[in-house]
Amino acid sequence: MKHLTSINDLSRDDALSILEMAREMHDVQRRPVKKLPALRGRTVVNLFFEDSTRTRSSFEIAAKWLSADAINVSAKGSSVSKGESLRDTVRTLDSMGIDAIVMRHPGSGAAQQVRGWVDASVVNAGDGTHEHPTQALLDAYTMGIDVEGKVVSITGDLAHSRVVRSNVLLLQKLGARVVLVAPHTLLPAGVDAWPAEVTTDFDAVLPDVDVCMMLRVQRERMAGGYFPSEREYTALYGLTARRLAKLKPTAVIAHPGPMNRGLEISSAAADDHRSIVLDQVSGGVAVRMSVLYHLLAGNE
Repeated sequence: MKHLTSINDLSRDDALSILEMAREMHDVQRRPVKKLPALRGRTVVNLFFEDSTRTRSSFEIAAKWLSADAINVSAKGSSVSKGESLRDTVRTLDSMGIDAIVMRHPGSGAAQQVRGWVDASVVNAGDGTHEHPTQALLDAYTMGIDVEGKVVSITGDLAHSRVVRSNVLLLQKLGARVVLVAPHTLLPAGVDAWPAEVTTDFDAVLPDVDVCMMLRVQRERMAGGYFPSEREYTALYGLTARRLAKLKPTAVIAHPGPMNRGLEISSAAADDHRSIVLDQVSGGVAVRMSVLYHLLAGNE
């Protein structure tokens, strides 16, 4: 395993191996001294062309807890701001002898391009509206790894989401039944060909789901016209206190964050005892430790 730019880079066994090792890595987070020597002498560059808190921080912590050297590079503080091309930027970094590039970029397919330009391993930390494979892995990990037969609903702004495609591909690979819920205006192009069910009726789905995942309404990617008003969106597709009561007692609530409280998810749902939102953040470090280990030391 050299790169992780798409869930399609993983076989089912690869995914399960990453998730199983994440359990061991999660134990490290509970130790007083959170260090393993596994990647000592390796260098990981976090190259982010978009703002991020959870993903960037968790990759940096993951690298450091594995004893790798982690270097953060943002577009605002690099030669990109002077007009340097993406190809020149990554080839310059690669020529310094680094071992991995963790990249977030607004262009869909950017990570796939970069892996053809460098010798270092490339991890896709989100590219446009395409994919975010480590988010899908940490979501599955937080759901309990064994998701075969579970019903997972994913509701919200699917058209602008990089998380939904990776989640559908991974959950289907692991044997879950995925139901996508959104208004027609927020469904991705070609979604009918995805290995998932699609509906616009959120209320009809809720009683059957084991995992209710809500996605953020990405206001910054919208020019308007996707729905009449935020109030109407919440009425039809928000996980309100009323809808919370329709979930099974054993169902869990997920959200990859950041959350728009009061829009796609109510505070009652976000803070409910069935919410695994903070577990997703905690599990994210463990999963990204496992991914870096598999890429940089797995063959050893």
